[in-house]
Amino acid sequence: MIGNNDKILVTSPLLPDLKEFNKYLEQIWESKWITNNGSFHQQLEKALAYYLGVEYISVFTNGTLPLITALQALGLTKGEVITTPYSFVATTHSIWWNQLTPVFVDIEEETCGMDPAKIEAAITPNTVAIMPVHCYGKPCKTKEIDAIAKKHGLKVIYDAAHAFGVKVNDESILNAGDISTLSFHATKVYNTIEGGALVCHSAEMKHQIDNLKNFGFRGEVTVEAPGINGKMDEVRAAFGLLNLKQVDATIESRQNVAKVYRAALREVKGIRFFEDMVGVRHNYSYFPIFVDAEQYGMTRDELYEKMKAENVYGRRYFYPLITAFEPYRDYPTAAASNLPVATKIADQVICLPMHHELSEEDVKRIINCIKR
Repeated sequence: MIGNNDKILVTSPLLPDLKEFNKYLEQIWESKWITNNGSFHQQLEKALAYYLGVEYISVFTNGTLPLITALQALGLTKGEVITTPYSFVATTHSIWWNQLTPVFVDIEEETCGMDPAKIEAAITPNTVAIMPVHCYGKPCKTKEIDAIAKKHGLKVIYDAAHAFGVKVNDESILNAGDISTLSFHATKVYNTIEGGALVCHSAEMKHQIDNLKNFGFRGEVTVEAPGINGKMDEVRAAFGLLNLKQVDATIESRQNVAKVYRAALREVKGIRFFEDMVGVRHNYSYFPIFVDAEQYGMTRDELYEKMKAENVYGRRYFYPLITAFEPYRDYPTAAASNLPVATKIADQVICLPMHHELSEEDVKRIINCIKR
């Protein structure tokens, strides 16, 4: 338990049992096979496919490379990609690295995901794909987005970095669109220290992705495409196999924290938060609150600083918007007038501490910072 004078951090990494991890390390040392599609790498892909309810998955050394590789695998090397300003900047960076042009559309308040009603107006003859984000693990409106993409002949890549294990009516949201990507960063519900994955829907596409993440090699002496080194090493794969055994327990712990937060904050005027969505298996990766300064009597930033002064560390996630950053602020669709909902939400949001190690006392301290 964190003491009253100690910091309560916004997250804490899920760590496997050290003795069990050492046993896996001994096997790696004995095999002398530490990367390049080793035994643990192969085991992890199979275990993740089973757990997540997907058929084809390829693991990577971080969560950004799957985004970059997804666009390459779909052959998207020229044109515009419709995306959201309300995400971690890696989403848009992946578009830039593929020499594609990001086109920003607004989000909806109910999920902080891309607003399907705004997509068609952003489509031009140069549009080649849509890249939405399952923000905070809350599913986008995939049926609407996929229908728009099909109507206009566009590809859909879902950035599912937050959405490990999320299901809608018992179906993995990773099965939507053409490709979904995951992040296994240390801050996520499930982690491999650093890592990520790409989910696709055919053996042929997985084979292509596996080649692209291995410099573009097809076979021993043939390079068919300018690939990249995205391979996950054996140490991280072993770490991930062990964490997979305990991820359900950590999701349950997070769910319990979310229930306490909601019960305590429901009557606090000016504080809004998400309820669980009907039919959705959430992973409780984040617990964002949205501060209405006029009703609450304090701005988001004032509350954020007050919490820090009491050693409670939330995160203004996502603030600023991607469109406020220098590489993207001059794009025509980056104007705040084009993104009124995203602009408002970015100025209101604080993600409260959310992880499996929070004690009852920690949660009380966090709540008291907000209620007082």
